[in-house]
Amino acid sequence: MDSLEKTINRSEQKSSRKFLKSLIQKQPEELLLVIGTGVSAAVAPGIPALCSWRSCLEAVIEVAEQLDVLHPGDVAHFRRKVVKDRDLLVVAHDLIRKMSPDCLMEIFDNLEQHLQNPQVLLSILGLMDRGTMVLTTNYDNLLEIFGQQQGKPMESLDLKDKTKVLQWARGHIRYGVLHIHGLYTDPCGMVLDPSGYKDVTQDPEVMEVFQNLYCTKSFLFVGCGETLRDQIFQALFLYSVPNKVDLEHYMVVLKESEDHFFKHQADMLLHGVKVLSYGACFDHFPGYVQDLAAQICRQRSPAREPSRGPGQTPQGLPDADPVDSTTLGSACQGCAKRKLEENGVEVSKQLRPADDAGAS
Repeated sequence: MDSLEKTINRSEQKSSRKFLKSLIQKQPEELLLVIGTGVSAAVAPGIPALCSWRSCLEAVIEVAEQLDVLHPGDVAHFRRKVVKDRDLLVVAHDLIRKMSPDCLMEIFDNLEQHLQNPQVLLSILGLMDRGTMVLTTNYDNLLEIFGQQQGKPMESLDLKDKTKVLQWARGHIRYGVLHIHGLYTDPCGMVLDPSGYKDVTQDPEVMEVFQNLYCTKSFLFVGCGETLRDQIFQALFLYSVPNKVDLEHYMVVLKESEDHFFKHQADMLLHGVKVLSYGACFDHFPGYVQDLAAQICRQRSPAREPSRGPGQTPQGLPDADPVDSTTLGSACQGCAKRKLEENGVEVSKQLRPADDAGAS
């Protein structure tokens, strides 16, 4: 495909892209961005270990074999588990217990040399400039590296430093990125299951602040596969939060299969999460994130925004792209669909929620 054809396809894709109004009308400071491996994979595609949990574990096993820090029998055992097991966090936990986590320093060496597509990070920094908080399940610090290159006072945080964590959770560290699994630069601080954070999960002050975030912020999951199944995320944000179905969070995912996508959409509503699609191909992901962030960054705080007439836009900003006026059908369509399916009634296509966020 030549460059002209790519440009035409990109233009057509952007012109038909739709976003939930309930999301793009959020003030940036109302959001808490949760970034996963999809962001790292888009930014540094040259590092296979950043592409997914499975790729990361495969790379760790290979390095462990090369460094002779894992018995050959264990190497074969874990390679089978990485292929067959669904719960890769459990596999990762068992693997790290068998060897030194220093292998992560090997596979993430010289990250700054592998930044190929920083546009997504630039969009995230734009949100952070306007008050969006950021946490990640990733071990890498690509966002912090890029932010420092842009002159931002980035700070990598983990759950070991209670004072810093509380400052971040209360919005006092604008350019702080909380790594809930730890950071590869500190292998001893990496944690893969809640038992490693007993001091945190048993601290009423910290847990109250975290759970208050889940109740008062709109979490936006970007580049995340199954973060809500992550044991550490569950321990920090989900276990003690009542009435999650009444909350309003968002998750941007790949739509490979319509059946799987709409089932996932209905399931996540139980956690107060609206699932959106960026398209059927990962290539659509960076452009979707950039356009979504641009829409949100156009918002102005009502307290500081000057009055203007209908149709006028803030000075210096272009007109917003057309936005679809529908929402996810609230929870109503999803609940109706679920109830009919539970009663054994085949659901027609008309009852399915509209694909508000799909990229064409």
